[in-house]
Amino acid sequence: MTNAYMRQASAMYQQTRAEGRVEGADPHQLIAMLLDGAIERIAQARVHLRRGDVPAKGAVVTKAVAIVGELRASLNHEAGGSVAQRLDSLYDYVNRRLLFAQLNNDDEALAECARLLEPVRDGWNGIRDAYLAGRAGSAA
Repeated sequence: MTNAYMRQASAMYQQTRAEGRVEGADPHQLIAMLLDGAIERIAQARVHLRRGDVPAKGAVVTKAVAIVGELRASLNHEAGGSVAQRLDSLYDYVNRRLLFAQLNNDDEALAECARLLEPVRDGWNGIRDAYLAGRAGSAA
């Protein structure tokens, strides 16, 4: 088997695996996947930037921007109140910094974006038990 075939097969496997995870996920898990995906894409962008692979960096920063946009669009401002408003402002800022990093090949801006999203991800993962308890209570 050729390397190209192996890469293609691996990519297909990863896509199928990811689709399966998404299909079986509850809303809380979907947001966790988005947060993980944004942070992962930022880390990938930093690696590509260090290697001088500007096109690859651009591709993953574009994906990170799209993911953060999805996070922002998923906010429920009625139920979330001031927390949703603060997250909206954070996601807006992160997207602006990602675009700045994209245009200026700025590793520090990428690092800042990851530093800002990581506590959100950690906090989101930390409320998983409360989310599940709330769902169990509403189903009863």
